[in-house]
Amino acid sequence: MIESNFWILLAAGLLGGGHCVGMCGGIVAALTLNQPAGAARWTILAGYNLGRIASYALIGALLGGLAAAGLSLADSHPFQLGLYALANLMLVAMGLYLAGLTGAIVLLEKIGQPVWRRLQPLLGRMLPIRSPASALAVGAVWGWLPCGLVYSASLSALASGSAWRGAGLMLAFGLGTLPNLLLMGVFADKLRRWMQQRPVRLAAGLGVAGLGAWRLLQLLI
Repeated sequence: MIESNFWILLAAGLLGGGHCVGMCGGIVAALTLNQPAGAARWTILAGYNLGRIASYALIGALLGGLAAAGLSLADSHPFQLGLYALANLMLVAMGLYLAGLTGAIVLLEKIGQPVWRRLQPLLGRMLPIRSPASALAVGAVWGWLPCGLVYSASLSALASGSAWRGAGLMLAFGLGTLPNLLLMGVFADKLRRWMQQRPVRLAAGLGVAGLGAWRLLQLLI
């Protein structure tokens, strides 16, 4: 069951591209605004995304490790199944949000606001980006931005009950978000307009919700 989650989270990250562009598109555009076309732009984008995905993997490791400690003190199977079901309910809710059918998931993003308020001034001091190393640092901080899609994936890391598996799950999710944000750095305006189209949002959101619903169905059969 856990092994299939890597592919599910990879797909969720890819289908959630519209949300990624909305949440991270501004910083990606700012990173590349004054960069010349060619290798320099791509190294800045690569540094930013490497830092961002590394933060996701760290979040997954922390949550998976936390769950591993808890599982050693409790009857692990029911606890793990409960977390697994919750993670997929969150994925369904996130998909409906991406499709524009509900805004309830936004409330979840408020959980991370206290941490983000402490990190935001640090991010401001790192701009403008002048090197791949500074882009890497900005990406590492930006990875902690309150985001419902990241939180939905994080629950799967928590349900894994292992720091290594949790890191791997969040790494898979981060890699899924990578194509959209790389393209955002090159085709910013065109990509944003395309992803904001109602049919695109609906298809992608229902795709994410469908992944969560399918995993919930697996629990029942």
